[in-house]
Amino acid sequence: MSIEKQHQKDHTLRDRFIFLILSLILVELCLSGSVPNRDKARNSSREFSKKPHIPGSQRDVILAKKILQFFQTELGISPTEEVIFQAGSTESRNATLQLTAEDRIDQPTAWIDVYYPELDTPKQQSVQVLNQDNQITWTANLAEEGDPLDEDAYSSRNDVPTWHYYSADGEAEGQLVYVNYGTKQDFEALLTAGVNLTGKIALARYGEVYRGIKVENAQIFGAVGLLMFTDIRDDGHITAQNGYATYPHGPARNPSSVQRGSSHMLYVYPGDLSTPGYPAYQNSSRQEPSNVLSIPSIPISWKTAKALIEESGLYTNSTSNKVVRVINRVDRAPAPIWNTMASIPGRISDEVVVLGCHRDAWVLGAADPVSGTVSLMEAVRAFGALLRTGWKPLRTILFTSWDAEEVGLVGSTEFGEDFAEWLSRYAVAYLNVDISAAGPRWLIYGTPSLNDLIRRTAQDIPHPTMEGRTLWDARHDKGFEKDRIGTQDSRPNSTGIQMLGLGSDHAVFLLRLGIAASDQMFKGVTEFDVPYHYHSIYDSHRWMQMYGDPGFYKHIAVAKHLGLMALRLADSLILPLNTSHGASALDDYLTSVETRFNTTNFHGLRKSIHTLQTASAELEREKNEAELNFHATLAGNSPSFSSRIFDSTSSESYVLPYHPYSGWLSQFMGQTSFMVFEEEIRQSYIRVANANKKSMMFDRGFLSDEGLQERPWFKNLMVGPDREQGEAESMHRNGYEGAPFPALAEALQSGNNKRVEYETQRLRDLLEGLSVKLRS
Repeated sequence: MSIEKQHQKDHTLRDRFIFLILSLILVELCLSGSVPNRDKARNSSREFSKKPHIPGSQRDVILAKKILQFFQTELGISPTEEVIFQAGSTESRNATLQLTAEDRIDQPTAWIDVYYPELDTPKQQSVQVLNQDNQITWTANLAEEGDPLDEDAYSSRNDVPTWHYYSADGEAEGQLVYVNYGTKQDFEALLTAGVNLTGKIALARYGEVYRGIKVENAQIFGAVGLLMFTDIRDDGHITAQNGYATYPHGPARNPSSVQRGSSHMLYVYPGDLSTPGYPAYQNSSRQEPSNVLSIPSIPISWKTAKALIEESGLYTNSTSNKVVRVINRVDRAPAPIWNTMASIPGRISDEVVVLGCHRDAWVLGAADPVSGTVSLMEAVRAFGALLRTGWKPLRTILFTSWDAEEVGLVGSTEFGEDFAEWLSRYAVAYLNVDISAAGPRWLIYGTPSLNDLIRRTAQDIPHPTMEGRTLWDARHDKGFEKDRIGTQDSRPNSTGIQMLGLGSDHAVFLLRLGIAASDQMFKGVTEFDVPYHYHSIYDSHRWMQMYGDPGFYKHIAVAKHLGLMALRLADSLILPLNTSHGASALDDYLTSVETRFNTTNFHGLRKSIHTLQTASAELEREKNEAELNFHATLAGNSPSFSSRIFDSTSSESYVLPYHPYSGWLSQFMGQTSFMVFEEEIRQSYIRVANANKKSMMFDRGFLSDEGLQERPWFKNLMVGPDREQGEAESMHRNGYEGAPFPALAEALQSGNNKRVEYETQRLRDLLEGLSVKLRS
């Protein structure tokens, strides 16, 4: 190459480097200044939580289209009404598959996919007390009362009945029996005390275990119906008994509030009831659901529960004097739901970062999920600001607004089942948000391979309200009373990041497809936190402004963390997925199982874990060497550029834990054909790409086509949704939380030694096979 041409090449590269630095500065501005924006977050919260928007409703589709318009505006997409596609159609398939096609569109896109799961329509819900002549002596008021002081809640008090989604249609009569939390242990204690549960109506309080487990337990023990109420005794210090006014006049729980929700066996499989394992298109064949129960259940308020106990004569007896009738009439049929999607195409075609939050709510949903939706929207605004500078990510970014999460993670599950092969091949990670703000403490969940990225990103983001601290420090915040806010919680936690379970839209990505995932929220966790009105009319914009997140600082903190994690996943040369952390966690997982079942007979399995740890450490070294080799190769081809781009001072000045050259790499790859690369550069990049692919596939290595023996929809053998166990358990398994080695744990619980041996060998085969793949 001539001196003149070399000079021109170096000049072009320097120009690109200057562009990169400007982009990095803009990133810092976007993620700490006017974008995200608290005022816009507050306005979005007010708009999206103004009216009820349950799945399949008219308001639901209106908000789906509003999100579509928002994506189009912020990402510079031409508005059109021709982007609402029937799932399964050529248009719907192409909208996603084209994101990674060789002839893909080089501009942001947005669209809506319409699926058709079975949805419930409530027709009649009633709870009555009968006398000896079978005459009605009392009928419960099942509606939440509302209060004009909270206008939105008051105007919505009769819009959404208080009922359980996917509860059995029917009527039941029987004497009332109080069953505490409705755990298996609670029912067994009643049997031991001589209480006959056959033909009874069970009365359980919320808490400890998921609704569906309560109903399943009641059915197993012979009850014919179940009522659930929110017990203010579980609200800690902030109660009317302790002198606090009830909402909306104060922070204590409104006694008429009711927690709606689904009550089927979500832990058997999520998504559409009638199409397990495949997408619910309008013309899909349907199956008889195997995850619904046969007895009706209805949620009631604390106020109604107290009156029912008195009217039925349960106060002084284990079984009521009078008969209680429960009526739950629902229609169930396929109906449309709307997933709203948007993408920013990357420079390379085969790696995709996915972010998502559901949009549907049980009523107003200011916290669940509007707070998460608002945080996602603010992150999108930041990416839109970057796009307007000419920035383009290295990897494609896919934004999702899921529908029908509240009734069984339906929208995300149908998409995951629809595009399982595509996601398995191309998805780098899935970053979820749901309730971003409903209390003082920041809770973070993730697969261990994401732990380092989660932590380092949180340490780069300021605490939402306290100077000199970071978002990472907010893991210890607690308390409603001012002198308690920001105090430290001494509970030990090895990583500060909790295991994911079944609680939100990450489920299909992690538990079925083996894609690294995360979730985060601000939530109340101590007795001094304001009670949250979960799935109630009182989950309103007013409650959010007064108690959930005054000032909307937490909404913005979550938006910053979500956006910056996505940016680092999208723009880092080496993917920030740490397989060594993922492998190291397996030791703790096995120790947890051994402790739980009081056994240490897994020496072979632990050996296989150590083999994987060695292979993972080798991969991490290879990733580091591949990155250094790429630096050196570029330096050899452009010394003057390299001396500038890899200067440690310029790197450290932006306080970003990943090298700032990755944005330049996007520009370089976008403007320079591989055909004119020197062979050495091409080979160095292929080495980087291969290391990244192995990192992506790490969590896929824990999947078994066979799945869990009793719940084959779940394919991940390293982590799965727990299922309440027997009396030998030292703690309740609540149906939502993640449990390590779920297939092995269920085999141990069964007491079948052959099954234990089989599951142990299955794990060893997966771990050793993954070790080989990482070294290939």
